[in-house]
Amino acid sequence: MNLEKMRMESDSIGEMEVPVDAYYGVQSLRAKQNFPITGNKLHPLFIQNLAKIKKAAALTNRSALRLPVTKASAIIKACDEIVEGKFRDEFIVDAIQGGAGTSANMNINEVIANRAEEILGGKKGAYLLVHPNDHVNMAQSTNDVIPTAGKLTVLDLLKPLTKELDRLAVCLTEKSEEFDDVLKMGRTQLQDAVPMRLGQTFHSYSSMVRRDVERIRSISHEMYTVNLGGTAIGSAINVSEIYLHNIVPKLKKVTGYPLKQADDLFDATENLDGFVAISGAVKTCAIDLSKMCNDLRLLSSGPKTGLGEINLPARQNGSSIMPGKVNPVIPEVVTQVAFHIVGHDTTITMAAEAGQMELNAFEPVVFYNLFESISTLQEAVSTLIDNCISGITANRERCLSLMESSAGIATALCPYLGYKTSARIAKTSLKTGKTVRELVLEENLIKADELDEVLDAYAMTEPEVVLIKKAM
Repeated sequence: MNLEKMRMESDSIGEMEVPVDAYYGVQSLRAKQNFPITGNKLHPLFIQNLAKIKKAAALTNRSALRLPVTKASAIIKACDEIVEGKFRDEFIVDAIQGGAGTSANMNINEVIANRAEEILGGKKGAYLLVHPNDHVNMAQSTNDVIPTAGKLTVLDLLKPLTKELDRLAVCLTEKSEEFDDVLKMGRTQLQDAVPMRLGQTFHSYSSMVRRDVERIRSISHEMYTVNLGGTAIGSAINVSEIYLHNIVPKLKKVTGYPLKQADDLFDATENLDGFVAISGAVKTCAIDLSKMCNDLRLLSSGPKTGLGEINLPARQNGSSIMPGKVNPVIPEVVTQVAFHIVGHDTTITMAAEAGQMELNAFEPVVFYNLFESISTLQEAVSTLIDNCISGITANRERCLSLMESSAGIATALCPYLGYKTSARIAKTSLKTGKTVRELVLEENLIKADELDEVLDAYAMTEPEVVLIKKAM
């Protein structure tokens, strides 16, 4: 038997019982019942950013003389408490919801209103002193509040992601320096190509990651342009002139981000292409990392019957039946995260495309997927650094042995013997098992002292060295 005390609240749909101690209200509870979709609530950072927007609105409406000082002060205090992490359990609506985020907006409005009512000595649910719509939501609409909160949350989430990506780039650079003297065989299409250094492999990974970081940071600047002040469709209905011109500068001060109000508020209200661009950059980064992880798995394959050129740190038993087996579990999980993010990107793309007329109703699913993409990629990068990259070691003798036994170094003979003869030497090497060096000397095609220079594997790995020798 439920003995919880209840209070009666009403909205335009009708009356409903709400727990007497709850800071949320009837619209939040109705939304919870309507949308039992994921079982996941609103992202904590999204809630905090909603509160920052409400605070900025209260400050601006107070300056516009539209909101009495006492009410504004109570609203601001309630917002500050939410930003500090209080009342987290009062945000009960599902992350994916119908209504373009109205449920999320009303959840924050009701929590703030009831807390402000309480601060002013009133009773939760009465809304006599502070009303969710009239005061907390003054000069706002779900349609400018929710996308603005989404952009602020993306900016917040990208900070730790890019920080970890920077750390990954540094770690890869350190490995490139550690392995700079390790000669190995390069491969194209999984076949022997020409010599290179293991350090160059890791340096290429570092360059790739740094490029991803720059791409993400560049595109993230699109999140600075917000439609706050446009209210329902971009026409700024129910907004004072003071509010219209001051709400974004006020939010800029509250958040610390260099925000600017969109030049075309209609465009900024109905189009979500900025989120698609961010998702695309995050997806591209995830794909790059997955490609790198595929390489790491191949390079460490074996350890006896594969390439075995590098060793990945052993993190856990690899089999419940095969003793001693160790799997590349960290690269595997990064690749799975990449698959996850690619799926999210498809959802985000389709949701952005599906908007009609002056509003896109599918922002909740865009944010749910985008927030998760950024967060999971950050965690994947963290574990990749700490549990894999930092502990990689090189099998130097194995790398050298594979390179010296490869027919691929016959490529260096082409300028001296021509392609046809060089190809014959390579084929004979593969057929007989003799090295390219042995075959060239046997046929007396190049003198021994000159051949040492021609087949200098290190020189083959440096374009400058090759060009200098050709000019001499």
